[in-house]
Amino acid sequence: MKKAVLAGCGAMAKGWVRALQEMPSLSDRIEIAGLVDVDEAVARSIAAEFGLSAETGTDLPAMLQSVEADILFDVVPPAARKPVVLAGLEQGCHVLSEKPMATSLEDAKLLISVAEETRRVHAIVQNRRFISGVRRIRRFLESGAIGQLTGLHCDFFLAPHFGGFREEMDHVLLLDMAIHTFDAARFMAGKVPLAVYAHETNPKGSWYAHGAAANAIFEFSEDVTFTYRGSWCAEGAPTSWEAAWRFTGTKGSLLWDGQEGFEARVVASEGKFLNDLKPLAVPDAPEKEKTRGHASVIQEFLAAIEEGRRPETDGVDNIKSLAMVFAAIQSAETRSRVEIR
Repeated sequence: MKKAVLAGCGAMAKGWVRALQEMPSLSDRIEIAGLVDVDEAVARSIAAEFGLSAETGTDLPAMLQSVEADILFDVVPPAARKPVVLAGLEQGCHVLSEKPMATSLEDAKLLISVAEETRRVHAIVQNRRFISGVRRIRRFLESGAIGQLTGLHCDFFLAPHFGGFREEMDHVLLLDMAIHTFDAARFMAGKVPLAVYAHETNPKGSWYAHGAAANAIFEFSEDVTFTYRGSWCAEGAPTSWEAAWRFTGTKGSLLWDGQEGFEARVVASEGKFLNDLKPLAVPDAPEKEKTRGHASVIQEFLAAIEEGRRPETDGVDNIKSLAMVFAAIQSAETRSRVEIR
């Protein structure tokens, strides 16, 4: 059994602990041996709530040494991520981090470099990548059912009142949440992001300090366009957390409500002003791809360690989605088209 230390014991940590405890294939292989937080009382509270016999403390390097940790789960706020991940890697731990993987591309490249130097696995919790609907759409688009993909379009409108660090962040929607959507778009389309034009606002009535709403147009490879419309202060008509999607192809279109609603139609006959359409079934995901969010990410992370390979959401892959985020932020700040490198 591998020993893990969880750093950052706020509200998000509960989802991680719950995922580890509720899936036998994880609880039988990973022991949470240490809990670290800037406020040790918070760490002790998590231990008590979930019945953990873990050590608690505020000194991460000391904790990693004390419990002889194999794995570090990084659930700290983004601003604290770099030193936490570096501490884990330098202590010989494999590291699974919350998103975003870093607050700059330079820091992200550094973390990738150190992970490679230490030969440790470093992956990011892009749990939306492991949602069954996302896997299902990837397979459907790859099948050519609606022809060649020409565009994908996403609406994300919610109004969460988090409190805490998010409400004080700059670029809160793009930096803290949009990476989920951008990563899913890149994965489902199977294309390379090339450039973006973005516009960012903080609408009247927003309870965030900055950037609660954004619109972006991405240029993907093979002339595919991805458009994003989002807000974290849009009361009254919420989408799902996975957004609402439209995929257009040369033969038809697919709609996904971000939950269980899939609707596909393709051209049935041609030659009319508006061609006749016919519905098309969207096959269910294979049983092995009916995934469970956080638990599936952790499972893939652990399998990659055991098999000596890169996990699907390791830093080398994830930096491509992070680059989309920072290019969108740069575009919003400069009001110009920005190439993604």
